[in-house]
Amino acid sequence: MPVISSVLLVGKSGDPFGKQVCEFLKLTFPAVTVILGRRDDPAPEEFASWRGDLIISHLSPWIIPVSLLRRATFAAINFHPGPPEYPGIGCTNWAIYHEEKIFGVTCHHMAPTVDTGPFIAVRRFALLSTDSVYSLTQRCYAEILALVHEILSRLAAGMPLPESAETWKRKAYRRSELNALCRIEPDMDAAEVRRRVRATTFPGAPGAYIEIGGVCFRHIPDPA
Repeated sequence: MPVISSVLLVGKSGDPFGKQVCEFLKLTFPAVTVILGRRDDPAPEEFASWRGDLIISHLSPWIIPVSLLRRATFAAINFHPGPPEYPGIGCTNWAIYHEEKIFGVTCHHMAPTVDTGPFIAVRRFALLSTDSVYSLTQRCYAEILALVHEILSRLAAGMPLPESAETWKRKAYRRSELNALCRIEPDMDAAEVRRRVRATTFPGAPGAYIEIGGVCFRHIPDPA
């Protein structure tokens, strides 16, 4: 197995878990480039020029372009906050909506199409009846951090990436589907309304809404 010396980490600004990933990488590999941003930020200039051994996407706000993936001589891997049943956006929203009992996080190879690459590892855990979208998301981030240490420690020790027999269970959820989940219709029964409100309530996110007479009314959660 080749020695990994040059690593690119692409992640989310202001993420405390991402900060720990960054510190771990810098202590483990000789040359680490870190690119952080938010969803509406333009693609970084480094995407056009970086070359090296390993790309790590950790909650990246950008879709990594194929041209960049091809410049990773060893691998380009993504840590995804959902199990094989939940590719794409809004993993924790959909899990809460579907009232899942088991959830998980994954590490997989990146492919030209989002969340379609072969699996490296999957970690599953119980979804609690008390979980909200926020609490489940935070638990996912903690599980991903543990998975980062597990996978990258193997690479630093000269071991190959694991291979998982798991496969993606559906096409990736799209933002349009998540936006549609937020919409409350007047003819929905009370149970469906409660499910949608619970599944779309998240700090700083617009959440569930209903439109009446051309006026949009949004659900505002009670203060904690």
